[in-house]
Amino acid sequence: MKQKDGGDPQMTMAEQIIRARKKAGLTQRELAKQLNVTNKAVSRWETGVSPTKGY
Repeated sequence: MKQKDGGDPQMTMAEQIIRARKKAGLTQRELAKQLNVTNKAVSRWETGVSPTKGY
């Protein structure tokens, strides 16, 4: 079953972040700079190690 936005409802938050970043053609470093967070924060989001809250 697909969501209205075309996303997969079974996709994890980490998978969604990775997919969106790659679709935008950004590296983790570039995304971090645009969001004004550390590279480590983006890496943690993408590995599911750390929640997105607080960054």
